[in-house]
Amino acid sequence: MVMGSARRDFSNGDTLNLRAMLAPDPLMGARGYPLLFAAGETADGETTLVDRQHPHDLFMELAASYAHRLGPHDSVFVYGGLPGEPAFGPPAFMHRASAADSPEAPISHHWFDSTHITFGVVTAGWVHDNVKLEASRFRGREPDEHRYDIETGDLDSSSVRLSWNPTPSLALQASWADITSPEALEPDDDEQRWSVSGAYTRPVGDGSWSTTLGFANKERSDGVSLDAWLAETAYHPNDRWTFFARGESIESDELAGVHGPINRVQRLSLGAIRDFRINEHTVFGVGALVQTHLAPDELEPAYGGDPEGAMGFVRLKIG
Repeated sequence: MVMGSARRDFSNGDTLNLRAMLAPDPLMGARGYPLLFAAGETADGETTLVDRQHPHDLFMELAASYAHRLGPHDSVFVYGGLPGEPAFGPPAFMHRASAADSPEAPISHHWFDSTHITFGVVTAGWVHDNVKLEASRFRGREPDEHRYDIETGDLDSSSVRLSWNPTPSLALQASWADITSPEALEPDDDEQRWSVSGAYTRPVGDGSWSTTLGFANKERSDGVSLDAWLAETAYHPNDRWTFFARGESIESDELAGVHGPINRVQRLSLGAIRDFRINEHTVFGVGALVQTHLAPDELEPAYGGDPEGAMGFVRLKIG
């Protein structure tokens, strides 16, 4: 990913922020990449992805925000993006300190943070000390299979999020969203989602430790209600090593066919990365992870029981 930001501070205390994030995901092709127990969206405009994660668009965020200080404890802000992230859920997984080092997308992505690449969002908010209240109006439809373009459409969906940081180490949020026609292959299905989460991050010795816990629910207009649970953690004892883990449990009615029986599945992963500093701005990392999947009895024949796996990967960080 390529991420850039610019900030301008004004003499009256106001601030202007510009952000851009680009991803090479479209180069992986229309089928996305393997991710057991993940389901949702489409990558080719014809079939729903099952056991695969869709590629993101080239443009994941092109956004601006402006904050106006009302006093020593209060400020208001407005944010707009094409694409951008509406006020729902915890930060998207690639921005969470507890998840940023894992190369895997969470299978709970479509409950917590799939709206982070909305093509059309406007958010207004109020901040008082360590409490933030914000509301968004955004386009509910997920991005189509054309991954290099900028999409437009009506701002037909809404969300509200309340965030509270009771201590410098703890961030809590609760949010709700009413999403119009998110899936291109099921345009008549709307969704209501809500989520709660907490993230705890603190320094430990020469490094840091971060953990996120969350619960989310989505209910379609046909009455089907599906839950998701998430727990993930990352420990950086120093600038050379990272250890991370994630556990998830979701209810899905797409693993045995679209709108099929509801199955609860779990996914557990554990990994580590060793980083090597090449120069002041470049770090090369080598990592590996192991994973296990817990399927209910009715899905075990399709998956050969409870499948296990492993992954090796490299990463290059430039900044």
